[in-house]
Amino acid sequence: MTDTYEPSLRSETRLAKSAIGGLREDLFTDAFAFRPLPPLRADHWLVRRVPDRAARYARWFPHAAVAGFAFVVMSAAATHWGGVYGLFASLIIGVPIITTLFRPVGAWWLSMGALVFPGVFLSGYGLGPSSTGGFFSHLCVMLLVALRTRPRVAAEMWLLTGALGVFVELFVRTFRPYSGGLFVSDLFETMALSGIVLFVVLAVRGLRESKQQVAAQAAVTEVERSRRTVLEERTTIARELHDVVAHHMSVVAIQAEAAPYRVQDTPPELAAAFQTIRENAVAALTELRRVLGVVRSENPDAFAGPEAPQPTLADIGALIDNVRAAGPAVEHITTGAVRPLPQGVELSAYRIVQEALSNALRHAPGAHVRVEVSHVLGGLGLRVANGPADRLAKPSPGAGHGVLGMRERVTMLGGEMTAEATPEGGYEVVAFLPVALGETAA
Repeated sequence: MTDTYEPSLRSETRLAKSAIGGLREDLFTDAFAFRPLPPLRADHWLVRRVPDRAARYARWFPHAAVAGFAFVVMSAAATHWGGVYGLFASLIIGVPIITTLFRPVGAWWLSMGALVFPGVFLSGYGLGPSSTGGFFSHLCVMLLVALRTRPRVAAEMWLLTGALGVFVELFVRTFRPYSGGLFVSDLFETMALSGIVLFVVLAVRGLRESKQQVAAQAAVTEVERSRRTVLEERTTIARELHDVVAHHMSVVAIQAEAAPYRVQDTPPELAAAFQTIRENAVAALTELRRVLGVVRSENPDAFAGPEAPQPTLADIGALIDNVRAAGPAVEHITTGAVRPLPQGVELSAYRIVQEALSNALRHAPGAHVRVEVSHVLGGLGLRVANGPADRLAKPSPGAGHGVLGMRERVTMLGGEMTAEATPEGGYEVVAFLPVALGETAA
C-alpha cells in the first residue's frame, strides 16, 4: 500500500508545482511588461469596408472602443457617487480598463486592487467584491485580458478573483461589520455569472482561431497541390524532351563515331569533322540531361553545385572553336578588365553567345562572324555580328525561339538587348547585362 501511495503523492506534488509555476509565469513574472495591443491588419474585414481615406484610422478601432467604454463607465461612476468619492471611484474603475491596451496582466492586478481597497477600507460605499459596479468593471477587465492572453490565464484570473472575494467577504469584513451583512451568496452568483461569460468568450475565440488555422492549412495545402501539379507537368515535359531529343542526338553521336570505319582511307579532315560532330552531340546530351534534371527537380539550385558546373565566359573559347570546326570564320575579341562576374550573368552571357552563333550557322552559312565581349564599369557588353551568307540557307524547322530566349535572359537580369539586320546584309545581336559595383562571383 505504501509503495503505491508514494508514487501517487510524488505525481500530485509534481502537478501542484507545475500549476504554481504556470501561475507564477502567467500572472506574476513581468506582470506589468509593456504589451501594446496591435492595430487591426490591413486585410481585416472592418478595414476593408471603410473608404481608403479612413482605412488607417479604422485600424485603431479596438483602441477607440476600449477608451470610449472606459470613459462611459467612468462618467457613470462619477455621476452615481458624486463629489470627491465619485472622482475616486471613476479612476479606480476606468484606469484598469485603459491599461488593458498596454499592460494587460498589470491591468488585471490594478483591477484586483480596485476591488480589495474599497472592500477593506471603504466597504460602506458599495465597491467591494460583491458590489455590482465594482465586479462589473473587474469582469470587463478580465474579458479584455482573456482576449489577449492564452485560455489558462482566464481560468487563473477567475480562480484568484473568487478566492480573493471570499477572503475579503468572510474574513476582512468580520472585523468591519456593516448594516448589509455578508454577501457570500451574491459573490457566488457573480462568480458563476463571470465564469459563464468568460467561458463563452473563450469558446468563441477558440472557434475563430480554429477557423483561421483551418483556412491557413487549406491555403498551404493549395500551394502544395499547385507545386505538385507544376512539378508533374515539368516532369512530363522533361520526359518528352528526353525521349525526342536525346534519342536523335544519340543516333547522331553513334553514326558520327562509326562513319570513319565504313570508308576506307578516310581523309584526316573528314575523320576530324566526324569526331567534332560526335563531341558536340555528346556535349549536347550532357547539357540536355543537366537541364532536364533542373526541370524535374523541386529545388533547381541542387544542380548548380560543383558536381554540375554551368558554363561561364571562360568556356566561350571552346564554344567558338567548335563553331570554327563547322566551317565559318569566327573572330573573338575581349575588351576591358576581365573580372569574375556573378554566376547568373556569366551563364546568361554564354547562352546568348551560343544562341547567336547557332543562329549565324543556321541562317547565314559561310558568313564571317565577330564575337565581342566588353567588360565595362557598369556591367558586361556582348555583340555577335555576322556578315551576309555566301550560299542559300536550308530551311530550319523549329526555329524562331532563339531571339525570344535571349531577350528573356537579358530582361531577367535587368539589361537591354537589340537584334536586327545590318545594312551590309548581315545580322547582329547586341546585349548589355548590368552588374553592380563590387558584385562578383559568389
